[in-house]
Amino acid sequence: MIEQPKPSALSKQIEEMVEWLASYGKDNSGGVTRLLYDPAWSAAQKAIQARIELLGLSARYDDVGNLFGRLSGRDPEANVVLTGSHVDTVIGGGKYDGAYGIIAALIAVEYLLTHYGQPLKPIEVVSLCEEEGSRFPMTYWGSGNITGVKEREAVHHINDVNGIPFEQAMHEAGFGLGLHAQPTRKDLECFIELHIEQGQVLEREEKSIGIVSHIVGQRRYNITVYGQSNHAGTTPMHWRHDAMFTSAELIRILMHRANAHESGLVATVGRMEVKPNVGNVIAREVTFSLDVRHSDAKIIEQFCEACFSDFETFTSEHGTTVTCHKWMDEPPVAMDCTLNQTAEDILKREGISYKRMTSGAGHDSQIFGTHCPTGLLFVPSQGGISHSPAEFTHTEDLQRGVRLLIDLLYKLAY
Repeated sequence: MIEQPKPSALSKQIEEMVEWLASYGKDNSGGVTRLLYDPAWSAAQKAIQARIELLGLSARYDDVGNLFGRLSGRDPEANVVLTGSHVDTVIGGGKYDGAYGIIAALIAVEYLLTHYGQPLKPIEVVSLCEEEGSRFPMTYWGSGNITGVKEREAVHHINDVNGIPFEQAMHEAGFGLGLHAQPTRKDLECFIELHIEQGQVLEREEKSIGIVSHIVGQRRYNITVYGQSNHAGTTPMHWRHDAMFTSAELIRILMHRANAHESGLVATVGRMEVKPNVGNVIAREVTFSLDVRHSDAKIIEQFCEACFSDFETFTSEHGTTVTCHKWMDEPPVAMDCTLNQTAEDILKREGISYKRMTSGAGHDSQIFGTHCPTGLLFVPSQGGISHSPAEFTHTEDLQRGVRLLIDLLYKLAY
């Protein structure tokens, strides 16, 4: 058992650092906007770099803009224990998403260095350059480059909403020019990400920490229903081939099956396009989105197959047709059992309530999880609100996460 920071001092440090990092990109609504390679992003990375150097760690960037702070280990052959999260935000986002993981890592490493000196294995804090995909249609650019999943060719023809090419923005921020080391890493012992939950499970169940077993797989489809346009007043109901009515029933089928599922599967229809989209005309074509998530790829497959079989039956009975275009199929990713058990042992010893759970949202940990042993830990989000200026986590909960990270890093590296 290691000595932990005094609660009052730790609370003050966390609160100050949350506001400090939020000041880079803060807007008039109280939200935070730091988009990949924009001025607020650059200012935040430079501020974190200065903080890293102030702590006595060595700071360096890689060639895509990931920032690392290294505490060298006594064993020159040991691999790196990496911890941190992403510095970018959504537009008008909150203070905690991504930022908390970086802040917690800085506080934990500073405490360990001050109280226990040099570790056996090197520890690195990482401020990942991008996760959200908020500026460019590209997600996990930071972790994807570290793990070798992403390649420079993938961004050659990508622009932001203002028409600025990805590579131009990267070059203007000082990256992608060969001035820094290439990002791919082969020396990682493990990756630990501490994050706000962005959901309501921990708060509702009154648990202090979430230990993530899996990050869910995701399938996304565009479902298109084809019918026949006709006059709204002169076409009897039983003669219609109504794409809107059919779509409503298909969505009902989806929601009924998802609600009846007992394994935590979720299905979402969030977007719909109607043609001709005129109030007094029967719709001839409707396209709606479908997002299905679960921690077991087989369950996702079985759910989709069952729903689509029902779709074919219903449309054939009502004079319409349907196509289902799959455009995303990300498999679930398991977090490391040994890391999770270590975290659980710490929490049991300290008498801190916790829950083993899946993550319904994507995180950098799902990219690292296929590359090296990875642990993803959650603290509660008030009301489950995230990607919003109203995003909030109580300082006491933030504290528990930092304390767990300190203990975990000590066990892994000292």
